[in-house]
Amino acid sequence: MNFRTVALALAASLSTTTAHAEGFLKVEGTQIVDGSGKPVILRGMGLGGWMLQEGYMLKLGEVGQQHKIRAKLVELVGEERTAAFYRAWLDNHTTEADIAAMAKWGFNSVRLPIHFDQLTLPADKEPNAGEDTWHEEGFQRIDRLLAWSKANGIYLILDLHAAPGGQGNDLAISDRDPTTPSLWQSEENQRKTVMLWTKLAARYKDEPWIGAYDLINEPNWSFATPGKGNGCDETENKAVWSLQQRITAAIRKVDKRHIVIIEGNCWGNNYKGLPPAWDANMVLSFHKYWNRNDEASIAEIKALRTSYNRPIWLGESGENSNGWYRDAIALVEGDGIGWNFWPLKKIGFNQPLEIVAGDGWMHIVAWMTGKGPKPEADAAFAAMMQLAENTRYEKNIPKPDVIDAMFRQPRDASSRPFAKRTLGTKPLTIASADYDLGPPGVAYHDSVDANYHVATGGERTPWNNGTTYRNDGVDIARDAGGAPYVSDFVTGEFMRYSANVAKAGRWTVTARVRSAKGGRIGIDERGVAIPAGTAWQVVKLADVDLPAGPGAATLRAIDCSDCEVAELIFTPR
Repeated sequence: MNFRTVALALAASLSTTTAHAEGFLKVEGTQIVDGSGKPVILRGMGLGGWMLQEGYMLKLGEVGQQHKIRAKLVELVGEERTAAFYRAWLDNHTTEADIAAMAKWGFNSVRLPIHFDQLTLPADKEPNAGEDTWHEEGFQRIDRLLAWSKANGIYLILDLHAAPGGQGNDLAISDRDPTTPSLWQSEENQRKTVMLWTKLAARYKDEPWIGAYDLINEPNWSFATPGKGNGCDETENKAVWSLQQRITAAIRKVDKRHIVIIEGNCWGNNYKGLPPAWDANMVLSFHKYWNRNDEASIAEIKALRTSYNRPIWLGESGENSNGWYRDAIALVEGDGIGWNFWPLKKIGFNQPLEIVAGDGWMHIVAWMTGKGPKPEADAAFAAMMQLAENTRYEKNIPKPDVIDAMFRQPRDASSRPFAKRTLGTKPLTIASADYDLGPPGVAYHDSVDANYHVATGGERTPWNNGTTYRNDGVDIARDAGGAPYVSDFVTGEFMRYSANVAKAGRWTVTARVRSAKGGRIGIDERGVAIPAGTAWQVVKLADVDLPAGPGAATLRAIDCSDCEVAELIFTPR
């Protein structure tokens, strides 16, 4: 199945109902409204990985921070070639095509994670101490992104994701070097941060499609134990609030109109010690990952919204399954809260766009993580430049199942065909991985359909064990030719397959399956036996009579511990 075809069809169905607010966003009580006073629910994605690379997005979580990744690339191919790679990465990763696609899918906002080094020098690299060197090229990249956002009716939210010195002990988030002073340990880093926001505000003060300024992403710093802890146990957070007050005051000297967004300690969620509201046009951000999607999970921030009389915004969330996305979005939108998920694209399967790594890049990954030999320099550089090219929207793999989970499923719990298909006079083959779009319990059932490790206190749990093709609980692997198939199909699980029946009739339904231990599957309660064996085999499931119109068959694992399914075949009788 061509994912881009499915994605284009889904975009067409969604774009006709998409409306975008206009004018400066502002705060009215506990709501964000547009220039006409109409409440706005922000629905957005973060451009993680563009101006700031986090290792895990490149399959380099073991390496971590961007500066460490860059140093290894310099070791591999030299400074000049590494610089060429990063320029190509910045040129290709995010273009107007990405923003246009977001608008068609239904997004009305985009959050730009900024690495300070795109706009200014580190404090210890300034030629004159206490002064600021500005990188016009970085500002021009933001200018272009703003122009694309304007053209597509999307609000651009500026997010200082990597502040000078780094704002926490989760090092990769802000590309922090723990051998140098952090944001919180250096007055000069704080001064530079204030000046950076002053520069940004002065440049964009008259731009209504700038939605807000997100002042410091995810502070995570324990002041009682510098260098250890993430601020979750802090009871006052004085430095966190003081710096954000300083930034706000500096912004207001040049820009009176744009919303400022503040974040608490502990990855944005610890609001203890929050002073009285210091600005009328201020929003409180919270971040939500890997916990339950119930009222208890947002009760504290909702109470703060009421007592503080300011809007709240789910400024970052994601990195989970489609079922989790659906439930989280339904939860927050039900309480009038906008959201921004993370990220738009990466090397991985659980976001709207997937970047194809390429074999050459994975050889580099193996070397960097101590699992393979050092690649030859020319081959490595070619792989790096291919990866940079693969970041372009046109080279990405779109994920229509993710978009469907974010936009349709929070309002419509029914299943839909993964692709248009018709049962007619010729046999119809449906790949097993092309089961219906829809929530868990409707389109499919799997024993694990999301990661709740923050709530359970346990290990991170994969949902799709194969981590490929689709972002549901259904476990999908790929054969030697790259074709996806359903693996780990175990007792109690099911997938639903829908098609339009052109004319009433009878069909024989068969499936190509295998099970080393043997098992039983079926589209009826009795099912059929799968003989034990490691080779694929075709088994007859049933003869079925179907009326004309929408039709469906549900394949169930009746007694399986290791069943695998490649495809279902419907043959007219």
